[in-house]
Amino acid sequence: MRDIDHYIAGRLQPGQSGRWGEVFNPATGGIEARVALADVAEVNAAVAAATAAFAGWSQTAPLRRARILFRFKELLEAHRDALAADITREHGKTLDDARGEVTRGIEVVEFACGVPHLLSGSHSDNIGGGIDNWSLRQPLGVAVGITPFNFPVMVPLWMFPLALAAGNCFVLKPSEKDPSPSLRMAALLREAGLPDGVFNVVQGDRLAVETLLAHPQVQAVSFVGSTPIAETIYATGAAQGKRVQALGGAKNHLVVMPDADLGQAVDALIGAGYGSAGERCMAISVAVAVGGSGDALVAQLAARVRSLKIGDGMQPGIEMGPLVTAAHRARVEGYVATGVAEGAKLVVDGRGYAVPDRPAGFFTGGSLFDHVSPQHTIYREEIFGPVLCVVRVPDFASAVNLINAHPFSNGAACYTADGNTARTFGRSVQVGMVGINVPIPVPMAWHSFGGWKRSLLGDTHAYGEEGLRFYTRYKSIMQRWPDSQGKGAEFTMPVSD
Repeated sequence: MRDIDHYIAGRLQPGQSGRWGEVFNPATGGIEARVALADVAEVNAAVAAATAAFAGWSQTAPLRRARILFRFKELLEAHRDALAADITREHGKTLDDARGEVTRGIEVVEFACGVPHLLSGSHSDNIGGGIDNWSLRQPLGVAVGITPFNFPVMVPLWMFPLALAAGNCFVLKPSEKDPSPSLRMAALLREAGLPDGVFNVVQGDRLAVETLLAHPQVQAVSFVGSTPIAETIYATGAAQGKRVQALGGAKNHLVVMPDADLGQAVDALIGAGYGSAGERCMAISVAVAVGGSGDALVAQLAARVRSLKIGDGMQPGIEMGPLVTAAHRARVEGYVATGVAEGAKLVVDGRGYAVPDRPAGFFTGGSLFDHVSPQHTIYREEIFGPVLCVVRVPDFASAVNLINAHPFSNGAACYTADGNTARTFGRSVQVGMVGINVPIPVPMAWHSFGGWKRSLLGDTHAYGEEGLRFYTRYKSIMQRWPDSQGKGAEFTMPVSD
């Protein structure tokens, strides 16, 4: 049995708490490893290491920090396949999908390498009375990332490259379901030349999270996960005076207009709804059929869902792998049962799907519902599995109103051939990320990722310029070098004459 340990102060630290979690291979159902679950002392040790490293790292020139990140980027590219294999073994997504995850993470590292320019600030010369005024963005101190199981490489890379580039030190608390990639990235950072203590990994569960949230030396917390937990993280961290960025759940809609290319829309819905077994915060879980597009859309979707190639993500040609755990499979299939009980029309039933050469794997088939209404549980709640709901509406305005009424507002897409419809959709839909004939509109690294309403707790989105603002404090400096003959005390508000 392989042990997955902590990484503190530049070295692996075996778990001392005596508590362990099981790490499964979802495709086989077998236990791959056991992961240490930190106690309070181990969490405190990681924060202490980051705190001790902050004085030196924060004073390191941004260009030198960027050079370490450049080397880290090169190492990530060299180890892309190894990281992807780690992901597939412990999460279950296909190997190609895992490679794509690593690539999207590397793009954020590339953006962070530009930190000397990103931190350049602004300068105003001689604003009045011989005074110059300029701005700085300075690091916070110790930042924490609490990351989900569905993107064990990409989501941490949304966080710590920018935090480190800005001069912060970092403690990562990855999901205990797929923790191996966190240690591989830690090793690559060390190889790239990152000083000890600047980046640390604490494996753990709720106890580790609660200890980090309460720790007085932790200045900022970034979280990605379900909305109920995001709300708890935000409320707890904010009450402790910390800066908190908590990304929650989603119910992403894709609107299919009558003038849309139906083949393209179906391709988009199959890939975005069933890719990674629906375990994406940007998965499309609701197809909105406008006008008379519903019958043809459902017929084509049903045929494609039934023909999905489901199996071990390590095998070539597989389109959808297993769910991450047996418990999560039971939860997803429970939602399907609820949908049937509440009267939605189950067109394709994925429950009980078996892969012959992986009989113990955590597999489920794709499920497809038609005639779903906003009152159904499967519409209101985030399922986080391969279940697509079709809602039929009479017109475009009804589609927009439907999306805008939902409290989960991460992203939405519209498939149409009409430019005015597309422009109106982009301006009127109340979500954080919009796709026009793009099913999963995840922004590039120099933009920022995040939703609205209950999909984001906090003021800033992830990575990009928003991420840099989150990991820094703004400071304004005014300076004057007066003549040796001073004017004496001034009792009025200074103004620019």
